[in-house]
Order: sequence, then C-alpha cells, then structure tokens
Amino acid sequence: MQQNNRPTPTEYKQSNIMTNILFGSRWLQLPLYLGLIVAQAVYVFFFGVELYHLVGKATQLVEADIMLIVLGLIDVVMISNLLIMVIVGGYETFVSRLNLAGHPDEPDWLSHVNANLLKVKLATAIIGISSIHLLKTFINAANLSQEVMMWQTIIHITFVISAVAIAYIDKLMAHSEK
Repeated sequence: MQQNNRPTPTEYKQSNIMTNILFGSRWLQLPLYLGLIVAQAVYVFFFGVELYHLVGKATQLVEADIMLIVLGLIDVVMISNLLIMVIVGGYETFVSRLNLAGHPDEPDWLSHVNANLLKVKLATAIIGISSIHLLKTFINAANLSQEVMMWQTIIHITFVISAVAIAYIDKLMAHSEK
C-alpha cells in the first residue's frame, strides 16, 4: 500500500474482484430455493391426494378418522406456509430484492423482513406444526404408548422454549441497536 493508506489501482482491482466473488456467491442459494419450490409442489400434490381420500371415503369414516385426516391437511398447509416464508423471506433477505413494493399481494411481513424476524416466524410456524402433530397424537391416544405421547410433548415444549428464547434474543438485539 502507498503511504497515504490509499490502495493502488492494482490492489483496488484485486479487492474489487474478491468482493464481487464473495457477494456474487449468494446466488449459489438460488438452486436451494428452487428445490424448495419443487417440495412445495409435492405438498400440493399430497394435499390433493389426502383431500380426495377424505371426500371419497367420507361416508365410511368415523368422526375421529375425519378429524385426523383434516388435521393432516392443516399440517400440510402449515408446512406449505413455512416453505413460503423460507423461500420468499430467505430469497429477499439473502439473495436479492423481489421489488414488490406497491404490489397488491405483497405480504405485510415482507416489507420489514430480516434474518432475525425470519427466525422468529419460522420458530412460531414450527410450534404450530408441532401443535397439530401433538393434537393428532392426543386424538389417537388410545393407539399410542404413554412413552410416545410423553416424548412428543417434551419435543413440543422444547420447540416452544426455543421459540421464546429466539424471540427474546431478537428483542434484546433490536433494543440494543436503538
């Protein structure tokens, strides 16, 4: 470096190339998000199959079976919502802007999404999904062991505690930035 602490043209060019490589590497995540879109399509197909099963056998099913199938459909929808949050929020946060400002369908949360908010939203979505699984377990309790029910409850409580901790840390970080 020169004595005045300014980079030489050669140093600046090398630094600029490295910066472009590092910054451009974020596009390596694009295939991952495209893969999640394919997974979303699989969930749409699975939802259709389960809905067809429910409608086709509605007269042959007892109420508890209908409830379990409907909870399964809700579970698919919640996982699908989780996928959308990861795909759209992750792409917006880590890859590139979507330029949706003013679009009538832009989700409210997308205008202020960041990595911390995305973590909190994902944690709460996981709690919702876990709640559905736990409800299905309790409805089907007669067919399950106490040990299975206990472990599913412990896992759910762990998700809740983790989400509260993530939200608390996010609040602390937001407060310290102000």
